[in-house]
Amino acid sequence: MKLSWLIAAGLLMAAGVYASFQLNQSKALALQTSFEYPVPQPLAPFTLTDQQGNSFTNADLQGKWSLFFIGYTSCPDVCPTTMGKLSSAYPKLSQDTELQVVFISVDPKRDSREILESYIQFFNPEFIALTGEHSQLFPVTRSLGFVYAMIGDDSDYQVDHSASFALISPKGEKIAIIKPKSDSPGKLPQIKNSDLVHDVNALITKHSR
Repeated sequence: MKLSWLIAAGLLMAAGVYASFQLNQSKALALQTSFEYPVPQPLAPFTLTDQQGNSFTNADLQGKWSLFFIGYTSCPDVCPTTMGKLSSAYPKLSQDTELQVVFISVDPKRDSREILESYIQFFNPEFIALTGEHSQLFPVTRSLGFVYAMIGDDSDYQVDHSASFALISPKGEKIAIIKPKSDSPGKLPQIKNSDLVHDVNALITKHSR
């Protein structure tokens, strides 16, 4: 009788574990253009400077959601398009939670504090612009999941860089990468505002419970 009771208890426990697994599976988000990390990823320690000349570190991520992307103010296409889209989407992204949009310039040679301030003011004065020396930029951009490289040697050099966003939690951990995608072959990948708003709000809701 005791053996039968133990077997029954074991079966009930196994059933509970399986049900819990199924429940977690059912909670998986149907994201439109993002990859959610199975486990939140800590960011490497960093110190950069914002458009006001103030220091910006991991501590400035605490207590609020952050949406990061990288680029440079001389960028002819991706960056101004991204900034325009973010300015348009920002009211919906921030209506139910405190979210800061953070642009990291990976062109410190040309993007002075004054240029960054003017750039941000043009698109959205509520956004934050950061930069630093390459020795400061490489670790944090890599930790965020971004890459960049300088192309060319003269003053008209270009900067190849990631076009994704990184969503950072109020604990300063990387939750997801929002990536461009193409709806059809041959079409330039992009992040649609509707997909961005859907995914960011869904992720924030899930991780705020």
